[in-house]
Amino acid sequence: MHNETLEMTKYEMMKKIQEYNFSVIELVLYLDTHPTDLKALNLHKEYTKSLKELKDKYQKVYGPLTIYYPCNKWRWIEEPWPWEGSDM
Repeated sequence: MHNETLEMTKYEMMKKIQEYNFSVIELVLYLDTHPTDLKALNLHKEYTKSLKELKDKYQKVYGPLTIYYPCNKWRWIEEPWPWEGSDM
């Protein structure tokens, strides 16, 4: 995980965050009905850890992903708005 994120672009990091987030949510839904599935439990633990690490790295480099992440600079105002286009 660590070496992989060192060479990722902003766009690639965001895509990977979205993939992990989707996987974690789907695993939670699955585990609601299959709480003893050890493979799913281990995947959930692995993906949750990877998601947290990747989000932390992204936010240190590019700024907060949500309003709940503490920061002292509003970097989002430096980026183009969604309707202005972006090269991410």
